[in-house]
Amino acid sequence: MRYWHDVMAELSDWKYPEQIAYLKENHGFSQAHANALVMFSRGSKSSKRFGTLEDYLKPYDAKTKKTVKQIFKTLQTKYPKSEVVISWNQPMLKLNEDYLFGLSVLKNYLLIAPWGEKALKEVLPKITEYKVNKKTIQVPLDWKVEEKFLLNLVKVRVAELKQK
Repeated sequence: MRYWHDVMAELSDWKYPEQIAYLKENHGFSQAHANALVMFSRGSKSSKRFGTLEDYLKPYDAKTKKTVKQIFKTLQTKYPKSEVVISWNQPMLKLNEDYLFGLSVLKNYLLIAPWGEKALKEVLPKITEYKVNKKTIQVPLDWKVEEKFLLNLVKVRVAELKQK
């Protein structure tokens, strides 16, 4: 990141659209990534909206909060050295410096995201009742948390990390 902060320092006198265009055209940034870097370099504090899981869950109803908390409780019970952190304004489960699992609350469902190459591929044949995207799985907001399913996703990731 130091490199990109240095690049932005060189562009500090440029206007916002010029900085965005430069990053997109010369470095292949997406609009979202260019915007994040430009806004951060301009001192935006809005890029970090949540400090804790509780902060993240404030706008949601009781059933959604209960489901999300149960998901993380299930995972942390099995992996007590893990911690829930907020990264990219989403709750994530981390073990040391590595991400194990992520989650996003959307209007009509939760997106659960196992980290790593193998986790989703390994459980994909067993998933029949949920919509599977490229790197995420959609589950209902009031999902009856399937502990075995969740733990298997994270178990594959932990095994992948041990092979590093």
